Amino acid sequence: MPKLTDTQSLVLSRAATRPGHLAMPLPEGLNGAAAQKAVTAMVTRGWLEEVDANLRRGEPLWRETGDGHGTTLIATEAGLAAIGIEPVVARDRPKPVAIRAGTKRAQIIALLQRPDGASIAEIVAATGWQAHSARGLISGGLKKKLGLQITSQKEQGRGSVYRVV
Repeated sequence: MPKLTDTQSLVLSRAATRPGHLAMPLPEGLNGAAAQKAVTAMVTRGWLEEVDANLRRGEPLWRETGDGHGTTLIATEAGLAAIGIEPVVARDRPKPVAIRAGTKRAQIIALLQRPDGASIAEIVAATGWQAHSARGLISGGLKKKLGLQITSQKEQGRGSVYRVV
């Protein structure tokens, strides 16, 4: 392990516990020239990286770039390794989501898995839901949250028919 100062160790340890390994805000009392010196040394060694700050999420700024944007600091894999933390390896595939049997969501998925699929009217008749609720489940609950591939095709007499691919 490389030799770290107490300040560098503290900055990296705190970043390791934050979402996205965000190094900001720096420890209390570390500001001005001392902060600049510590951060510059850590960026030079590859332990911290300066990235664009997401102001909508309220990420604290390291510095302003002058064009209305700002940057923040994140700990890199090398920085985490410097304090003895091994990077987390992401899975190849996301963990499959279990669908509880007997729920309306399971019932709708079964309708969509049929060879002829299901129209919104058929889903409304099967569940008793409003049409906008059925469309919301398809787009939000099934496509976005569960990651199911759902196609929509207009058919004569049935309107839009949805199917799980």
